[in-house]
Parts: sequence; C-alpha cells; structure tokens
Amino acid sequence: QVQLVESGGGLVQAGGSLKLSCAASGFTLDSYAIAWFRQAPGKEREGVSVISASGGITNYADSVKGRFTISRDNAKNTVYLQMNSLKPEDTAVYYCAATRYYRGSNSYIEAAYNYWGQGTQVTVSS
Repeated sequence: QVQLVESGGGLVQAGGSLKLSCAASGFTLDSYAIAWFRQAPGKEREGVSVISASGGITNYADSVKGRFTISRDNAKNTVYLQMNSLKPEDTAVYYCAATRYYRGSNSYIEAAYNYWGQGTQVTVSS
C-alpha cells in the first residue's frame, strides 16, 4: 500500500522548535520531489517548502524562510521539516506530498501531487 505518514507534530511555545518527518511506504521517495503544505483553521491549504528528488534544490514560502529547513534522507525513505523560531501563526495541520517533478516556486500546486499524508497537528502557543 502506497502511503506517506507524517509525524513529529505537537504543542510548543512560541520561539520553540519541532522537527516533522514524512515517511513513505509502498514506494521509494528518491524519484519524487516532496513538499510540505499546511492548513490553519479557517484558511486554505498553503505550500510551505519543497525539496527536489536529489535533495539538491529547495524552495521556501516567504513566511517560513530563514526559520524552516527541509531535508531528506533517501536511504531512510524520509523527508524532514525542521521548524525553528515557531510563531503562533505557524499553527496548522502539516501535510507532506509527493510529485514526480520539481517546479521550484511553482511547486505548490496541489493538483500536481500524486500522494498525500494524513497530516500532523502543530500548535504554537503564545
């Protein structure tokens, strides 16, 4: 069964850190660009960051640039999102998604993604 599973979410105080993981099963991630999206209550889902299949190219939304770092370990079939200096506005359900093609700043078109995880909740208290 092909699936992506996110983990690592939780409750953290503003200024704190969390590291999310996105693990794949049923397929290998090394042929896919992986993105993190998030959806806050009452808001549309938005792209946060994306990494190319090789890991050599990354892109970040302006709202997280300099605070979040995306990385991948293809040997572990896992992609990570290190989130530092968290703010209350980072509160959301975070999803990872896989697509065959890295599109740089155009990578946040949801319809381009073949596989999605179920999401993990991140809550940042003020």
